[in-house]
Amino acid sequence: MNVARSAAELETIPRAVAIGTFDGVHRGHQHVIGAAVETGLVPTVVTFDPHPRIALGYGVELLSTMERRLELIAGLGVAETLVVTFDHDLQQCEPEDFARDVLGAIGAEVVVAGEPFRFGHRRRGDLELLRGLGFDARGVPFLEGVSSTDIRLLLHEGDITAAAGQLGRPAEVEGTVVVGDERGGTLGFPTANLSVDANLLVPAFGIYAGSALGTPAAISIGTNPHYGGRERKIEAFLLDFEGDLYGQRLVVELWQRLRNEEVFDSEQALIDQIARDVEATRSATRPA
Repeated sequence: MNVARSAAELETIPRAVAIGTFDGVHRGHQHVIGAAVETGLVPTVVTFDPHPRIALGYGVELLSTMERRLELIAGLGVAETLVVTFDHDLQQCEPEDFARDVLGAIGAEVVVAGEPFRFGHRRRGDLELLRGLGFDARGVPFLEGVSSTDIRLLLHEGDITAAAGQLGRPAEVEGTVVVGDERGGTLGFPTANLSVDANLLVPAFGIYAGSALGTPAAISIGTNPHYGGRERKIEAFLLDFEGDLYGQRLVVELWQRLRNEEVFDSEQALIDQIARDVEATRSATRPA
């Protein structure tokens, strides 16, 4: 998939454009994007970075990084994606100007968005305005029972099974592998320690079974209370992997929440429990 950062980078050709933030690319977003793909025109996504709420100074926990969002969009059969910078100028842009300078400039004929969709200065633009400007603007109803807000709540509760049902894939944690305290190696379970973007949502503390780099992974999210830790850490033990991951980006899937964090009577008791977590990870299945 070709990714552009300005309309000038894309040809003016007949396109079906799905427009939205699409954070997390959950099943509802997939439905909107799929409607553009099905038209037979060049399937294109127009999305925004940073997230509009973050740009406007409001807090929001992202379900995916931009890099991951683009990977997920590419997997839906999209040919090209235009990432529009959401800044003060865009916030003040009149919807007619946005329609001309962005949608019209890349050749959009069909514009697809989730209902209700608003854009432009003071959120004055909508699908009806686009129709008045000559676009075939199509609203796609949101899927019942699927919302980014609900997914965030489920992840905070550690209910990754229900979250996966709305996402259409397992919940994920993504970050860069950094040097940790290296305690896992001394216990016989060397872990990859993740540093994650400050705006990215991290699910509830606990021990999870999942996967990374195509191999089973036992994941700890929390503070390591057995050692009196206070700082949140995300550690993944990749069961069948050997190699140096330092500095690499890693996407970890969470398949099953195994248990809460615990303080153990001894280090051997901790090692024994980790071994049981590893066995549970081997038998875990990926959510549909």
